[in-house]
Amino acid sequence: MDRPADDLTARARIRDAAMKLFTERGIEGASIRDIAAEAGVSSGLVRHHFGSKQALREACDRYAKERMLQIGEELVYQGGAAQTDVSAMHPITMPLQTYLVRSMMDGSETATALFLEMVDAGEEFTKTLPTDPSDRRAYAAVLAAMKMGVFVLRDQVSKAIGEDIAGPSGYARLTKAMLDIFTIPVMTPEQAEQLRKYSEEH
Repeated sequence: MDRPADDLTARARIRDAAMKLFTERGIEGASIRDIAAEAGVSSGLVRHHFGSKQALREACDRYAKERMLQIGEELVYQGGAAQTDVSAMHPITMPLQTYLVRSMMDGSETATALFLEMVDAGEEFTKTLPTDPSDRRAYAAVLAAMKMGVFVLRDQVSKAIGEDIAGPSGYARLTKAMLDIFTIPVMTPEQAEQLRKYSEEH
């Protein structure tokens, strides 16, 4: 996990180890003992810092959520995804994204709250588009689900493109494909209007 040089504490190591194992095994599949072993500390030290596995999971959720929001703000400040060095961002964002997706699947309220914040931000973003979506909220929700859902289907997407999207090269291809999806129309305005009318009639 990404962290500043002065964050190399036992607490940070435990958090990073927990996020890694929670991502790989889910909340139920990773024990305090497993996390302690991964972090190179004692089980007692894990309990000293976090109290319980649930409290540790909540701390991981908060960290991942806050870090992803911070990265989002940094990207906006730096000019957006098109100006981002994907290879440099990969080791930071990939573990966070996969952790949050797994946490959502495990029923995390914090991870779900982040998803809803993504939808809120997406809804605001639609107001800057040259044309208005017919349903701003649904548009933003589907957009957020598309961005996060790729990681739910990590194995299938990786198999389809012949490269692991968790690796730097595969992640770069994934990011470029998303940019293409967001910028290249898949139907003409006339086709879109026909589909819209059909959906309204049925």
